[in-house]
Amino acid sequence: MTTADGTPNVAEKFREFSLPSTPPPTDYYLVDELLKPQEREVRDKVRSWVDREVIPIAGKYWDRAEFPFEIIPKLRELNLTGGPIRGYGSPGLSLVGAGLVAQELARGDASITTFYGVHSGLAMGAIAILGSKEQRERWLPSMARLEKIGAFALTEPTHGSDSIGLETTARRDGTSWVLRGAKKWIGNASFADLIVVWARDESGEVGGFVVEKGTPGYSAVVIEGKIAKRAVWQAEVTLDDVRIPLENRLEKARVFRDTAKVLTATRYAVAWEAIGHATAAYEYALAYTKERKQFGKPLVSFQLVQDKLVRMLGEIVNMQLLCLRLSQLMDERKATQGMASLAKMINCQKARDVVGNARDLLGGNGILLEYHVARHFADMEVVFTYEGTDHMQMLVVGKEICGVSAFK
Repeated sequence: MTTADGTPNVAEKFREFSLPSTPPPTDYYLVDELLKPQEREVRDKVRSWVDREVIPIAGKYWDRAEFPFEIIPKLRELNLTGGPIRGYGSPGLSLVGAGLVAQELARGDASITTFYGVHSGLAMGAIAILGSKEQRERWLPSMARLEKIGAFALTEPTHGSDSIGLETTARRDGTSWVLRGAKKWIGNASFADLIVVWARDESGEVGGFVVEKGTPGYSAVVIEGKIAKRAVWQAEVTLDDVRIPLENRLEKARVFRDTAKVLTATRYAVAWEAIGHATAAYEYALAYTKERKQFGKPLVSFQLVQDKLVRMLGEIVNMQLLCLRLSQLMDERKATQGMASLAKMINCQKARDVVGNARDLLGGNGILLEYHVARHFADMEVVFTYEGTDHMQMLVVGKEICGVSAFK
């Protein structure tokens, strides 16, 4: 329909416009329609697996601070380990698809997400990005089959945000490298078959060194007393003159900038993980407030409750669109380090707010594991901090937009 001068009749067009009577609960802007068929297939595959295998057991393992080893052979059945890595038994997912895997795992449980992210993203990613062809062929196929589990040892007891200042050393001695130092907060390190250890060589440069299970001098003690991500085992690692073959140094890991390549390649997945926590908390809160009655009517009938739910949904929509675009740019090799940092920073803050509101909406029941929100509420505190704190991500973006670094 047009007006007399040939321009579109806006009023007529508006009358043709209509919304679905019931928009999807957490896909309010129909982001699903922007995904490729393969990406939707991967998302749905992991979602149904999480509903079936993860959510029913997550609470008891979280409560006991025990890792659910029973989940590893079941995770193997998904055939998704290695995510975007092409070949070597990995599926070669798009970065959107790999992000959706992180999102759906987090919707189930943060500890399993960390186990998978450390193994599939950081350890396998380090070998895929920085390893030689021989090193990739040597280690990646068995890791893709989850026959060998990986860990990634960068953080130290006195070096977290300033990991560039790491003190662990690697000294060449004949046909070996000898590693000495300590690491902390290393996921999977107490049972991993391969640990990528970052250490400073005699020239002062940082490299990645693969320590294999059973190597003398390597020890890992699980950290106890955590209030979040309790089921994933993170360890304090001691390297007491650990001797490894020369060929166990990752060929392309020569300076700390190489380490940063791995961190940038995996940081975006943490932004997707945040969506998973926020989505789960929102869905639990929405279902709860529809059923829970106070003052003679369901909680959702109160204006203040609807206000919280709407704002939570708004944050989730923003997070979805931010991650989708970032992952598309990464697939197109157009994303910068700052873009990944911005997504991690923004999404973790938003998810932290969403899970906090969900816990509030559940009242006293919000702190009980049987209602699930308590796990996501506590676990988001870790997600907010790890792989670079909120402040460090801000400074990475600041350096990129200002052209001046405010940190070493």
